[in-house]
Amino acid sequence: MTKKVRTAVLISGRGSNLAALIEACRDPKFPATIALVFSNVETAEGLKIAAAAGIPTKALSHRSFASREEFDAAIDKALADANIELICEAGFMRIHSDGFVRKWEGRMLNIHPSLLPAFKGIRVHQQAIEAGVRISGCTVHFIVPELDSGPIIAQTAVPVHPDDTAETLQARILVEEHKLYPAALKAVAEGSVRLKNGKAVFL
Repeated sequence: MTKKVRTAVLISGRGSNLAALIEACRDPKFPATIALVFSNVETAEGLKIAAAAGIPTKALSHRSFASREEFDAAIDKALADANIELICEAGFMRIHSDGFVRKWEGRMLNIHPSLLPAFKGIRVHQQAIEAGVRISGCTVHFIVPELDSGPIIAQTAVPVHPDDTAETLQARILVEEHKLYPAALKAVAEGSVRLKNGKAVFL
């Protein structure tokens, strides 16, 4: 029987990547299981997706905490209570404290809708269009203290069309995100890629 790594997904919004991860985890041979979905937005649509799939959820507003460190401590407790081994961030719109990131180093993934290191931060698709690039895409990376700068696990390229808007480009990249993130989670959960000395090492 395949060992299933207990994984938490952190979200702030609609949870489309969460849905893709849930679907991948339905495969008995997939090496991870989603044991918790956490959100900093109590009305996040993704929480409904998790509940419908029978996955435990927890929502805590960051606004209820005096500092980033206190909020991260509350997240960490929720993760510990659920015996979480691995974290996938999927549209989680909060920056973590350095201490939290160091604690989970090598066990925390994020998906970003560009070909990092290009177009970090927000308004990513508009950034790509304004830069006039012909190719964009998506990246799954290990999270490090510096925003959108962690070692890259996997990427998929997507063409940028001359008539693209931020919305049309986003929609096309999102299709690829839903394929890339489960593949990256599988690789990390089964141990074929890991973080070592600040680099993603493929085994």
